Amino acid sequence: MRGVGTVLALCASLLVPEVSSRSLFARAICSTNLLIDNYSKYSSHQNSLGSWTSDDGSMTSLTASTANKKLTFTPKTDGSSYFYTTFSNCISATADRYNAITFPFKGPAGGSFTLELQTASSCPAAYTSYYYDVTGLTGSTQTITVPLSSFPGANLAVIKAWAWSGFSAAGSWELGETSFVCAGGPTSAPVSSTTSTSSSSSSTRSTTSTTSTTSTSSSSSSSSTRSTTSTTSTTSTTSTPTTSTGTTGTTSTSSTSSTTRPTSTTSTTSTSSSSSSSSSTRTTSTTSTSSGTGTSTTSSIVPSGTCQPLLIDDWASQSRLTFLFYNAMNQPSSDDGTMTSIVVANNRVTLTPKSGSYFYSSFGCVSAANRHGGISLRIKAAAGTTFTVQMQSSATCSTGAFNPYDRTTAQLGWTFDGTEKLYNIPFSSFSGLDTSKLVSILFISFNNKPVTFGPMAFYCGNTPTEYILPPTPTGSDPTSTVPVTSSTASALVIDQFANPDTNALGFWHGGDDPSQYRISGGKLTVNFQDTDYSFYSQISASCRDMSSFESSYLHIAYTGSNLFTVSLQQHNSGCNEAVAPYPETWDDVEARRYSSASDIYIPISHFNIVKSRVIGVALKAFQTSTSTVISRIEIASTVPPSFTGSISAKIPTAPLLFACKRPNSFAFAIDDGVPELAQQVMKIINDENIKVTFFTVGAPLRDPSTNMSNVYTEMLARGHQVALHSYTHPKMESLPSEAAIDWELQQDITAVQETLHTSSKYFRPPFGNTGARSRQRLQAIIPGSQVIHWSVDCEDWLWATTSTPEKQLDAFRRDVNKGGNLVVMHYLYPSTVNYLKQFIQIARATGKQLMRVDQCMMDPNAPPL
Repeated sequence: MRGVGTVLALCASLLVPEVSSRSLFARAICSTNLLIDNYSKYSSHQNSLGSWTSDDGSMTSLTASTANKKLTFTPKTDGSSYFYTTFSNCISATADRYNAITFPFKGPAGGSFTLELQTASSCPAAYTSYYYDVTGLTGSTQTITVPLSSFPGANLAVIKAWAWSGFSAAGSWELGETSFVCAGGPTSAPVSSTTSTSSSSSSTRSTTSTTSTTSTSSSSSSSSTRSTTSTTSTTSTTSTPTTSTGTTGTTSTSSTSSTTRPTSTTSTTSTSSSSSSSSSTRTTSTTSTSSGTGTSTTSSIVPSGTCQPLLIDDWASQSRLTFLFYNAMNQPSSDDGTMTSIVVANNRVTLTPKSGSYFYSSFGCVSAANRHGGISLRIKAAAGTTFTVQMQSSATCSTGAFNPYDRTTAQLGWTFDGTEKLYNIPFSSFSGLDTSKLVSILFISFNNKPVTFGPMAFYCGNTPTEYILPPTPTGSDPTSTVPVTSSTASALVIDQFANPDTNALGFWHGGDDPSQYRISGGKLTVNFQDTDYSFYSQISASCRDMSSFESSYLHIAYTGSNLFTVSLQQHNSGCNEAVAPYPETWDDVEARRYSSASDIYIPISHFNIVKSRVIGVALKAFQTSTSTVISRIEIASTVPPSFTGSISAKIPTAPLLFACKRPNSFAFAIDDGVPELAQQVMKIINDENIKVTFFTVGAPLRDPSTNMSNVYTEMLARGHQVALHSYTHPKMESLPSEAAIDWELQQDITAVQETLHTSSKYFRPPFGNTGARSRQRLQAIIPGSQVIHWSVDCEDWLWATTSTPEKQLDAFRRDVNKGGNLVVMHYLYPSTVNYLKQFIQIARATGKQLMRVDQCMMDPNAPPL
């Protein structure tokens, strides 16, 4: 199940489905420890006692190991992560004589976390939370044993749940087999000497520093309990109350008890309160001194149970929605191909339906009870538009077994007039809907009119509010210019488009898709609809030394759109098109940064290539459907005074690499894959004793259901390299803005760091799609980054699922025979993986040494060969 908030806000139905009246009676006094969880049933979210356990999706990643009897998890850096385990029939530690909780635990050296105990006056009643800080972790596995007496005021006769939260750092943490300690058993905990000075309705928050133990230690790591009260000057000290209440029955009630956490340093008055059964208020006080006078200031910590809007989708990415089929919750979202089109732009999605169309967005399993009153979103639709909203809830938190509840737009009171307005989907309108286990929202029964949705989110309480997107940092757009210079080199006319096949130099010119450009009347009209497409005009059939033009300008006379990339291409060292790679590389600039309404003047010096091996000019990555008409491409010695534009300063671009730099090297660089083929890939490369590089998409790493974070963690552990491949796998140059490019890159970087605890400066663009914008932003975000293309393509994307999959071998051998040494392949298809061993053997037969990409690029930070 996924949700938001913390365990303090668990809904009633998750904690206590039904409680037997005899659940707290007729228990025998314990003789051994009571196993709470060995995590063998975590896949079904059950602990060893058969009750619910989960992290509600709050962790970056969490996996359970049955063999090792432990959870391994990575908390988020914002402090919102938690894990809990519940007892549906409650535990009476007083009757059963349990006096502690014990568990092996591993966290970063010097780290800390909070252990929370939830108890109640009776099993169906609201719970009260009590907290205990564990600090001084060693970085090794320790056995943590916390006496129940460390939670003064807690009703140990009715224990409803345990929770772990407040993890002090990101990184890998481990929680092992968890048990109640029997007072008469062999590992019973000593009775704590700590006594509570607070009233019976409050508890003291304590802090324990752990002592060093080994992974095999069975001794308690807890030291004497101490409250974290400190004083300054002569200021009197008091404890600061903290109230945390929650409902664990099926009916919401407010708890009348509170928890007290003496973490204040000055006299302060607490105003903590709880208006709902799933809220928690925590107040801490700090002291500052100014000019020798003690000044008391208080700051309120946002309670873990406080409601925050829960974003379902912000429509941040076309590819996230229509390629990976995720919403912002990393849950499935799609139309299953039923729409005429789905277009994402400017944090909006436009659905163009046809008969039978639908669109859904899944939540995992969200508990909105006593927290979220509904869903809000902006909608723009023409007058007369109608459709139906279906909310789905599931008693088992399963999208395969749910109960649907429908309301038409008319029943919701919605009308449309072609303008964008805020609309509300109140859960109270869906009679019978179990708001404690919401799994999906579905839009159906469209009357075939386009509908545009804005950001969609759960709102707090019963008053609809709009989800406001956080500010998006914009990519830098340098405005600095460079002065005009003059060259002594003569002008060189490259193309006047007088001939459909050759340019003014007599060399070839042409484009990737002839249907999307036209040469006529001395003009080239380009209307490319795909940023992959380019138009080329060669300066030489081999290599041309353009060094003498270093102070000259590439001049392009044009009308129409200037939103495209201009490239100057570099030939390979042999100046031989039969040798891979061909071209060897190129550098890119944005035409708009050097243009007026009719002319573009780009300093030749702004193209960072070997000028003695120039092969041609390319026009590519056209960003709009507006046509660009070009009448002349030439090298000019200077910029005429009549030019009304400006010449931008050069913006650095990440270098574009198609081949290994290390002599006699060969690298397998493997892109996207599926978990079910990962082990076969690992076995093959292990058997062949080679190291490879995997380029990974970030979004699936954050989705535990894909298991990709575990796959790549294993790959890293075996010495392979993991590098960047974007967050949602879009064509980078097709993204609408630099901010969108930044989002893809930064989200991928963060996902890799959070889930795999590694970083990389190597980036492979999805589909090999590059241009000036993406290379500029990559270099700005990751200085020293490198764009990794390929010179060996097995063409699995073309042949893997056909009746002739063996053509993958032919393609691989063809490129290797040309001298290619940098591979692109995927482990998406069984046939490709089945050929992997043969690919390796073909590469090895060249006599080259097989290695990772960073090694073949002679990266000084790469591991030694």
